[in-house]
Amino acid sequence: MKNMKIAPHHSWNLTAEEAIALQQELRPQVIAENRCDRIEFVAGIDVGYEANNTVSRSAIAVLSFPDLQLQETAIARRPTPFPYIPGLLSFREVPVVLDALEKLTIAPDLLLCDGQGYAHPRRFGLACHLGVLVDLPAIGVAKSRYIGQHAELPTPRGSWQPLTDNGETIGAVLRTQTGVKPIYVSVGHRISLPTAIDFTLRCTPQYRLPETTRQADRLSRC
Repeated sequence: MKNMKIAPHHSWNLTAEEAIALQQELRPQVIAENRCDRIEFVAGIDVGYEANNTVSRSAIAVLSFPDLQLQETAIARRPTPFPYIPGLLSFREVPVVLDALEKLTIAPDLLLCDGQGYAHPRRFGLACHLGVLVDLPAIGVAKSRYIGQHAELPTPRGSWQPLTDNGETIGAVLRTQTGVKPIYVSVGHRISLPTAIDFTLRCTPQYRLPETTRQADRLSRC
C-alpha cells in the first residue's frame, strides 16, 4: 500500500502576527457541514515533546470503525518550529502531524484531534487548520475549555450543551461517561457539530476520552 500523500501547503516560518493573519485568511475554507463518505477508519492525533520541548513528537493511531480496533500507527519527530502561544497551537504541532500522516498506508476517513477546532477565538483551531490542509473530515476533541460558556451539564453519558461565544455556538460540552468530567467537541472541517458529537460518542465506548485519542496519547509518550 502506498503512503498518504500530503499536498503542498503554506510556509511555517512565520511570526505570530503572520500566523494570525494566515488563520484569518484560511478560516473561510472551513466547511461546517457533512462532506464525508462512509467512515471506515478513524485516526487519533496527539503531539508530545522531547528534549525540553525542542523536539516535537507526533503520534497517529488509525482504528477501524465502528469496532475501534487498532490498525496502524505512525510516529514522526522534528524540531519544534514555533513557540507556545495560546491560539496558535497549530503552528507548533501541525507540521509534525503532517510528517506522521505521510507515513500512513491506511488513509483515515476522519481525524479526531486532541485540541480545539472551531471553538477558538478566530474560529480556526488545530482541527480546522489540519482538516483544511489535508482536506479530510476533522473534529476537535479537547480535554479542557479554551473559550466559551455553557449551561449546566446533566450527569448521564451522552448529555451535551452548546458551547457559545458572543452568542454564537462554537462547539459542545459533552459527557462521554456518566458522572465523568466532560470534554469539548467542535467542528474541524467537513463535518457538522451534531455529527461530530455523534462520532465522538461512538469513539468513546468506555472511557472519558475517545479510543483514538487514548491510543495516540500512549504513542506520543513512548
